[in-house]
Amino acid sequence: MANREKDLENEIYDKVVDLKEYAKRQRWWNRVFGKNSGPIAEKYSVATQIALGGASGWCAGYLCQKVGKVAATAVGGGLLLLQIANNTGYIQVDWKRVEKDVNKAKKQLKNNTDKAGPELNTFVEKSTDFVKKNIVVTSGFVGGFLLGLAS
Repeated sequence: MANREKDLENEIYDKVVDLKEYAKRQRWWNRVFGKNSGPIAEKYSVATQIALGGASGWCAGYLCQKVGKVAATAVGGGLLLLQIANNTGYIQVDWKRVEKDVNKAKKQLKNNTDKAGPELNTFVEKSTDFVKKNIVVTSGFVGGFLLGLAS
């Protein structure tokens, strides 16, 4: 009886697909993510990669949530205080000058966006290569980041 169970277990083990090898043989996988799934994938198991990516993503998401709340509170509070001070007469805002400065800033921003193109493209290419090489860690990070934002 124990022999039969062991044979059955070995038969099942032989039929289980090794996902890493299966993924390497798939053409669509290679086209999308490249032939090498990255240096991290060679050192750690998939579960470890997902756990590390998820933990670091959660920490980053939680930190972004807290920093975002503080920044939103500071900006909103500052605007509220300025509006109260304007309405009570403590300060006078020259809205025409504000509008002129905003339009000037818009023009400068529009002119400078053309110059920033090559650096941005290089950054996007490097980021895409990293994601393709470390897809498991990246997916764990994204999931953890979203959980961190939600907590």
